[in-house]
Amino acid sequence: MVKRLRFSILLLAIMGLALPFSAKASFNGKLAVEIDGLKNKQGQVCVSIFASSQGFPNNRDRVLQKQCIKITDTPLLVNFENLKAGNYAVAVIHDQNNDSTLNRNGLGMPIEGFGFSRNPEVRTSAPKFGEAAFLVAGPNTNIQIQLKYF
Repeated sequence: MVKRLRFSILLLAIMGLALPFSAKASFNGKLAVEIDGLKNKQGQVCVSIFASSQGFPNNRDRVLQKQCIKITDTPLLVNFENLKAGNYAVAVIHDQNNDSTLNRNGLGMPIEGFGFSRNPEVRTSAPKFGEAAFLVAGPNTNIQIQLKYF
């Protein structure tokens, strides 16, 4: 009888702890992306959110949400809504000629500005998803991205 009572109390405690976590997992969060380091105000900035490594950072078919915004101020603030709790990575380009593509020279080097969440060091190739990934775990998440130019 005592064992059964202890088990029932333990089960209720576990269920009580599990309910708040499952309720939190169903929220829709907001993400504010502050973009700094723009070389000029020509063109637009395109911000893409990825929810997995598949396609990161440049496969348009794998983008969860994307916004291209005319540059009005620096730093530039771009807001996203309705993000479920989880890991995401952001890729940004300074699209100076408004073609929604990161233009490159003959050697494949970007000739427009770019950046990634968590500002990983970029040398010869784009970072992996894990190097740029961050956690959305609450109603409001703020990140800062510093653009780079070669």
